[in-house]
Amino acid sequence: MSYRIEFFSEVVKNEIMEWPGGILASFTRIAERINEHGPNLGMPYTRAMGDGLFEIRAKGHEGIGRALFCTVVGKRIVILHGFIKKTEQTPPRALDTARRRMKEIRP
Repeated sequence: MSYRIEFFSEVVKNEIMEWPGGILASFTRIAERINEHGPNLGMPYTRAMGDGLFEIRAKGHEGIGRALFCTVVGKRIVILHGFIKKTEQTPPRALDTARRRMKEIRP
């Protein structure tokens, strides 16, 4: 049985779909792997961020994109937040946004 990826909201989906072409292509390839093999792909594709939060590590010639996600019962994966990286570290505000949204959808 394959995994199902969905977005927290249309806003999150639209933000990611507007990423530059190379980064979006990388995100799409990783998402396809997750659909087939599950979210625990490991580096360089995904990484655990703690407390049930993970990131998809998309990279293109235009830069680096991150999509923060969690898993929910029934092989359901929800993309909570996406952004283009501008600094070495993941911005605390991005992590806060994803964690807040995760609390809304987890039972």
